[in-house]
Amino acid sequence: MTQFIQLHALVSYPPSNLNRDDLGRPKTAIMGGVNRLRISSQSLKRAWRTSELFESALGEHKGIRTKRIGIEIKNALITQGVEEKNAFEWAALMAACFGKVKTKKDKEGGEPLEIEQLVHIAPEEQRLIDVLVTKLAAEKRAPEETELTLLRQKPKAVDIALFGRMLASRSDCNVEAAAQVAHAITVHAVKVDDDYFTAVDDLNKHDEDAGAAHIGETGFASGVFYLYVCINKTLLCENLQNDSELVSKTLTAFIESMTKVSPTGKQNSFASRAYTSYLLAEKGPQQPRSLSVAFLRPVHGNDILDEAIKILNKQYEHFDNVYGKCADDRKSCLVTTEKSEGSLSEIIDFLTAGEPCSNT
Repeated sequence: MTQFIQLHALVSYPPSNLNRDDLGRPKTAIMGGVNRLRISSQSLKRAWRTSELFESALGEHKGIRTKRIGIEIKNALITQGVEEKNAFEWAALMAACFGKVKTKKDKEGGEPLEIEQLVHIAPEEQRLIDVLVTKLAAEKRAPEETELTLLRQKPKAVDIALFGRMLASRSDCNVEAAAQVAHAITVHAVKVDDDYFTAVDDLNKHDEDAGAAHIGETGFASGVFYLYVCINKTLLCENLQNDSELVSKTLTAFIESMTKVSPTGKQNSFASRAYTSYLLAEKGPQQPRSLSVAFLRPVHGNDILDEAIKILNKQYEHFDNVYGKCADDRKSCLVTTEKSEGSLSEIIDFLTAGEPCSNT
């Protein structure tokens, strides 16, 4: 039976612009008839998987997402003594394993040897590339067709296992994501404000020339966000070849990153880093459900965080009353101005405990 992990977090961000729209303003969404701040799931996932915390815990098991693999292969071949013309042709053949290759610069600025779509390349696939590059350079020849099998159907890469991989030309090597991440939204209504700012030229010493050397404005807002994540633990085990130890390390790094790592947008301007203030963890085979419905009615009051925690807990109790228990077990931790309860390490132990992958 499929085992699910569900994480419900409340995070309070000060004035910030963590995730911008096409106009450079904070992303928003209408929910419950009012405007909310929003942080896209793409922004959150990238912040977590590229964080130092995630890298230090799982660096050797992380892949890389790029269009430039053909360019990197060509440069590696040239470094090992292959003529540029041959390096280009051989790199194109190897890069074609991962997608359609551009042979010349296009109007959008795409470089020759780029592939047309971003592809996530696993560490073992990168090792196969490196070995083949060295072999071709040493033997001074083009790759044979039998050597152009660089993709793996079940790569043992934690970021691919969590967030999936889609290859239009090689659907047999697609990987279904084990983690589903919702767009984070504020639990209350928000108005986006504008910060008007100027910059002064440090070398401008004359009063008659005094004034701004640059004028600009940027949107910002603050809020308490609700964030929901659902992890299919059974699928995560399958994606990581039933390596129980690696699954445990992956869950630990993912949960730590989720609770401690903020998106990087405009951090130099706002220093809006934040830890999770409240985390509710659930596990079991029951059908997952978000608790975002708790905030259809915007939260009001002088202590929005405390009120949001109460509403969130009341919402899962209501679901349990109507549908039966929606999780085998739950554990939470919180940090507010008034109190602190539980710990992140307890939640990690709670979620990583249990039978090994083969028996999940």
